[in-house]
Amino acid sequence: MPQYQAPLTDMQFLLHDWLNLESHYQNLGLQDFDQELVNEVLSQGAKFAEQVIAPLNREGDEQSCQLKDGKVTTPEGFAAAYHEYIANGWNAMLGSAEYDGQDLPYSMAVPVHEMLNSANVSWRLISMLTESAVLAVNKHGDKALKNTYLKQLISGEWTGTMCLTEPHAGTDLSLLSTKAQPLEDGSYSISGSKIFISGGDQDWTDNVLHLVLARLPDAPEGVKGISLFLVPKFLVNSDGTLGQANTLSVGSLEKKMGIKACPTCVMNFDQAKGFLVGAPHKGLACMFTMMNDARFQVGLQGLGISEASYQGALAYARERLQSRAPQGSINPDGKADPIIAQPDVRKMLLTQKALTEGCRALSLLYATQMDIEKNADDDFAKHDAASVLAFLTPIAKGFMTDVSQEVSHLGVQVYGGHGYIREWGMEQLSRDSRITQLYEGTNGIQAADLIGRKLSRDDGHMLTATLKLLQGLISKINNSDAASQAAAILDEWHKLSWQVKKQPAIDLAGAAYDYMHYSAYSILGVLWLSMADRAQASDNQSIKEGKKSTCAFYLKRILPRKELYKTNLLNDASDLIDVADALFDYQ
Repeated sequence: MPQYQAPLTDMQFLLHDWLNLESHYQNLGLQDFDQELVNEVLSQGAKFAEQVIAPLNREGDEQSCQLKDGKVTTPEGFAAAYHEYIANGWNAMLGSAEYDGQDLPYSMAVPVHEMLNSANVSWRLISMLTESAVLAVNKHGDKALKNTYLKQLISGEWTGTMCLTEPHAGTDLSLLSTKAQPLEDGSYSISGSKIFISGGDQDWTDNVLHLVLARLPDAPEGVKGISLFLVPKFLVNSDGTLGQANTLSVGSLEKKMGIKACPTCVMNFDQAKGFLVGAPHKGLACMFTMMNDARFQVGLQGLGISEASYQGALAYARERLQSRAPQGSINPDGKADPIIAQPDVRKMLLTQKALTEGCRALSLLYATQMDIEKNADDDFAKHDAASVLAFLTPIAKGFMTDVSQEVSHLGVQVYGGHGYIREWGMEQLSRDSRITQLYEGTNGIQAADLIGRKLSRDDGHMLTATLKLLQGLISKINNSDAASQAAAILDEWHKLSWQVKKQPAIDLAGAAYDYMHYSAYSILGVLWLSMADRAQASDNQSIKEGKKSTCAFYLKRILPRKELYKTNLLNDASDLIDVADALFDYQ
């Protein structure tokens, strides 16, 4: 498999030329962050991703993780790579300076996270969830909890997990049965089992902090009766040293289709000591702080896998000689032409490129809104940014991971039979990408959240704030034809969104997936027209001509997909609901 190379040129164009990051930082009072620093962080992040964790990816998939005598071991080299990662401060990029974090802007960290996912998504998963745990503890934990645990979480000395799912309770958390019993010292006794716990145990750190949803004895029924608890693998003494082992254990490791190098654990809590995070019965709201961040991060996993698959497919298409090009030989001295000369292969590569680069633009635009929500002094700006993030989160997670599955499948297809063979690495990307459509809420759940909550239950502010952001991009397009085309795409999306918003709940549920994809393809159309226009001022010919050509391909070949979704949006759900259950059977 070709060695991964971070797409620094594209990232730097998007950050500096398209998003004007330095001005963005100045507007937020972040004058210490400039183009030189951004480029240095990206350069060092690329070096770590390319040289340290990418070489571990295939062997990690082959070796998988092991559970012996209650202890989990990860593939060879994974722990050493993690120790290098935290020694160089990467885990602390987004952490609060109050607890020795670096407080970097999200727009500086997100490209690095994409690189890590491209290089080795199994390895990245544990540090990703730790960063999400930091957010939950920082926002909802009391001072004592923060002082005991937050510094070590931010540094990466300890890792964090998210313990929601139970065998009988997945999406519907109202069904969970894990119990929390108050103890006299103010802590709680936690009992129950959780499944699908990524990084539930590992051989990287001395302690693992589990964020566990459970019910108190007086809890009301449903999701309103859920509380959140921090349950450490080892209890922490008053002086900060590790004390006795908590009464929790790994029941088993899941045997999985992909991400085999990340330990996915069944966790058993047997009257384990835990500590309340936030208020009693308000655990789901606290957990959503962690979950919404993780949903975007899973979208980045999809983006990272897409980039890796595109790089592999492009390299192979340039080297693989088969047949002659229908437009005339481009390798007359050889026995055959490279397959990149074949129109069908070029279409697959351009589809990979257009979707991957479009999703990268979406991720970085999203990151700037995270910067604003965190750092802006203007309350209206913070509220608008929060509204945009709420609206775009299910799109970022759902669409970017669906794209990952399409792009990774195309990568296998470009390789032909070799793509199906393990040694080339392309089938691993396809297997690894599949989970991204499932965890942190399936993509069907993301679509339902988008249309059922973010669109229909909101008074229109989330939609309007997102419209305003995209209109701002269009206002900067110099080419009048491109600006008009982008405005037309956006206007149609906005009007149709209001039309859909008024539909009955059952029709909304039936149209959810269609609305998510219709919205995503429309938004990417606006982003591509904006990017391609800005690229015309670039001194880099690859960027200048590449963005122009790929934009033209997207508009001609991919944007029309939205018309199918548009048609389905306007249909009612009767054809789905009126089919009798018995008719699903053959007899």
